[in-house]
Amino acid sequence: MPVDRNSRRGFLHLAGAGLAATGIGVPGHAGARQKTASAPPTGDFNVRSFGAAGDGQRLDTNGVNKAIEAAAASGGTVYFPAGSYLCHSIHLRSKVALYLDRGATIVAADSPAAGSGGPAYDAAEPNAWDHYQDFGHSHFHNSLIWGEGLEGVSILGPGLIWGKGLSRGWGPGPKAEDPGVANKAISLKNCRNITLRDFSILHGGHFGILATGVDNLTIDNLLIDTNRDGMDIDCCRNVRISNCSVNSPWDDAICPKSSFALGYARATENVTITNCYVSGDYQEGTLLDGTWKRFDPGFKVPRTGRIKFGTESNGGFKNITVSNCVFEACSGLALEAVDGALLEDIAITNIAMREITTAPIFLRLGSRMRGPKDVAVGQLRRVSISNIVCSNSASRFASIISGIPDHPIEDVRLSNIYIQHRGGGTQADAGIAVAERENAYPEPDMFGATPVHGFYIRHVKGLEMSHIEIEPMAPDARPAFALENVQSADLLRIRAPQPSGVPTFALKSVEDFNLYLSRPLPDTHFDHVDEKKL
Repeated sequence: MPVDRNSRRGFLHLAGAGLAATGIGVPGHAGARQKTASAPPTGDFNVRSFGAAGDGQRLDTNGVNKAIEAAAASGGTVYFPAGSYLCHSIHLRSKVALYLDRGATIVAADSPAAGSGGPAYDAAEPNAWDHYQDFGHSHFHNSLIWGEGLEGVSILGPGLIWGKGLSRGWGPGPKAEDPGVANKAISLKNCRNITLRDFSILHGGHFGILATGVDNLTIDNLLIDTNRDGMDIDCCRNVRISNCSVNSPWDDAICPKSSFALGYARATENVTITNCYVSGDYQEGTLLDGTWKRFDPGFKVPRTGRIKFGTESNGGFKNITVSNCVFEACSGLALEAVDGALLEDIAITNIAMREITTAPIFLRLGSRMRGPKDVAVGQLRRVSISNIVCSNSASRFASIISGIPDHPIEDVRLSNIYIQHRGGGTQADAGIAVAERENAYPEPDMFGATPVHGFYIRHVKGLEMSHIEIEPMAPDARPAFALENVQSADLLRIRAPQPSGVPTFALKSVEDFNLYLSRPLPDTHFDHVDEKKL
């Protein structure tokens, strides 16, 4: 149903009211921050009483699973005292907590050699819809720790989960599709009332945590230092993520998704992400041990490490807040709806960023449509982003807000944003034509370098930007802002120092454009402009 100009602007105004030898740096997993954990349980089911040795040499899978089964009979806590517990698949049960005491480590055992017939991880269960998302999202049992259809489960304590023998899904090492191989540290499917608190994850495989179809999920005070995704929250409802630190140079840190892995489109909704730190520039293990070793300048690593909604976006994202988070040496914030999703009612505030490697802010409505046929293109609307400070960002990509022809992003408010970038864009860069790429995989670099250095905004209806400052560290010959096929744009107190002869704004096919209190530019109104530079 169409929204008229007055009601749209009404929304916009309302929106503002121990391990002896790991081989990865011997992490003490206490140096990065002092962790406060609940007291060890009493009356517990001690895994050593069920045959677990905790010596890091013998497989403890049977002893750990026996302790869990015993605790499940009446509900209880399975206790891991200090030691290294070498395991294949651990089976969670309803009304059972795992408590990892200080110095306790669950170690993912190596996968068996092909054809050896030795101990292995649980097989990946069939999934009739696995062609709509990658292998990692489609299967859950091939994990170090997993549970399906459970309730009242917790993993607690100051110990460590080390995914030593897990596959990352691609690259060197075991392949996730091979029999007996696992690629997730913790996997949960169709569960409810789940708490994950106080522990650390090192080298988590494809996913440190994969939660799909999980309701009433609390993730608090975790340290994750890993070789792909930190945590993916997929098709989940009523989720609280707080006080977590995630270093994930090769992939995303905190990643809400809404895939088709459950066999139907289910939204991720009613989610808060707060007081978290994400990064992509530290060697694996050095967040945990507190040495904070950066990669050598010549070492090629994606430095992803961000908070991203998507790319799997069949069910959508609704009613989500992100607040009080820090990004360092990683990609920026990304909101993506490309598989028919409805992404709406998102509030993001109080974000500090440094050394962002791509676009600080990326909003993309696209039509990749990876999912069942005959699904309509989605919608991305009612997004408020405020109080953002970004310093020393790369300059090749501006922040990007882009829908596609006939499918605009709607009702976006941006306020109190300062972005400092390195500058250096040329006049030739300013002439770059940006392709539509409607059905391409969504990433800030999908369009190549941008012809502007502040914000590239295309196919948007209902935009308000106030108190925005763009500060190049070196002169930049590109305009600061480009608006193309934009309807109803209100801009207030915009600041972007420009070299002589370089425009601040490049406008193309823009209706109802209003610019106020943005000296040295005069207050300006256009009912319609085909093409103009200011």
